[in-house]
Amino acid sequence: MMNMIELTEYKPLSIPRDHIPTAVINEIKQKYSSQIKVSLRDTNTGDKWQLICQGWVGYICLTDGFSIKLNPKVPLKNLFAMLAYAYNLKSFRFLDGLIDCESLEGFYDDLAAITASRILHRCHKGLYQTYLVKTGQLPSIRGRWEVRRAIEKPWHVQPICHYWEQTRDIEDNQILAWTLHCIRSTGILSKKVRMQVRKAERVLEGFVTRRPFTAHHCIGRQYNRLNEDYRALHALCRFFLDHSSPSHKTGNRPMVPFLVDMARLYESFVAQWLKTNLSHYCVRIQQREYLDQYKKIYFNIDLVLYETQGQTARYILDTKYKTADKPSTDDIAQIVAYAAAKKSLSAVLVYPQPLDPPLNILIDDYRVRSLTFSLDGDLQQAGEVFLQNLLSPAKCKEMLQ
Repeated sequence: MMNMIELTEYKPLSIPRDHIPTAVINEIKQKYSSQIKVSLRDTNTGDKWQLICQGWVGYICLTDGFSIKLNPKVPLKNLFAMLAYAYNLKSFRFLDGLIDCESLEGFYDDLAAITASRILHRCHKGLYQTYLVKTGQLPSIRGRWEVRRAIEKPWHVQPICHYWEQTRDIEDNQILAWTLHCIRSTGILSKKVRMQVRKAERVLEGFVTRRPFTAHHCIGRQYNRLNEDYRALHALCRFFLDHSSPSHKTGNRPMVPFLVDMARLYESFVAQWLKTNLSHYCVRIQQREYLDQYKKIYFNIDLVLYETQGQTARYILDTKYKTADKPSTDDIAQIVAYAAAKKSLSAVLVYPQPLDPPLNILIDDYRVRSLTFSLDGDLQQAGEVFLQNLLSPAKCKEMLQ
């Protein structure tokens, strides 16, 4: 019997039927059908389960002591660099040591340890506090007294008041508590790091209510001189909450998976790399373009590059994390529609691997091309090559200065 199943993106793996319990197969089909394709094949050596990872990376804990490790097809070092860009972690110096991790579990373990350590440091320093409006019955008047209620119900001796109270039980700290809970629930931590995470949880429990949050709550938060260090903490929390949440809503599970959607990560990485490295263009990510006056029909365009001196959409980019010999008709039709909506004559489909031959066609007045932002080698060099192909060579040199 095998307890650990290792898959690589889009690479089929065949396993004898009797090596995996039916309960495990059913669990994969019911809860992780988007991540893993399962089929039963009749071969000369007997029935075999064929498992194919559908562009996800991470770790899944299953019943009967089974687990599935989903390995990336890109070098592990580049996966970490993509995550660093996508979650605004690239400026954190502690990432340098993590790049040498040999496994995704090791990276997750080290990053969890750093997160717990930083939260403990902030707890010892003192959690950020702010004032919140509260309402309650008090032994004496404080803040604004509800006079009308006192007149209507004079038998209530204690006055009902609306007052301000300084507290540490605020969203900034609640996000930290929930993130630690999600990290500890993945079931892939080493014993040492699990104890460290639990220690940070216990410290927060005395001051902070634990309630659910999503990665979205970590974005667009307000910071000041008293809580500026929370910016880095919430960036880490966003990473964990985005990938450590359950992918199903039913059932009672003590562990949740750690899963990275590589298509979404690739899209976010390319966008953030361009924002960081293009100074003379304004990069708009996931821009919504309404097609009707009632704003009910719209496109969400991956990337739009505007000239900074005007409002002209110079390039429309759509990332495609897939291996293909040629773009699909739907992909071409989609990006042409995007270009028409933005009145941009240059539309580009971006792939992690080059097409053979590359796409370069004219549809009406719209130039549609395929370009490559490779993930196989050095990502900075790959990005510069991508820009050279997107822009004219002279313009590219000016953009990168």
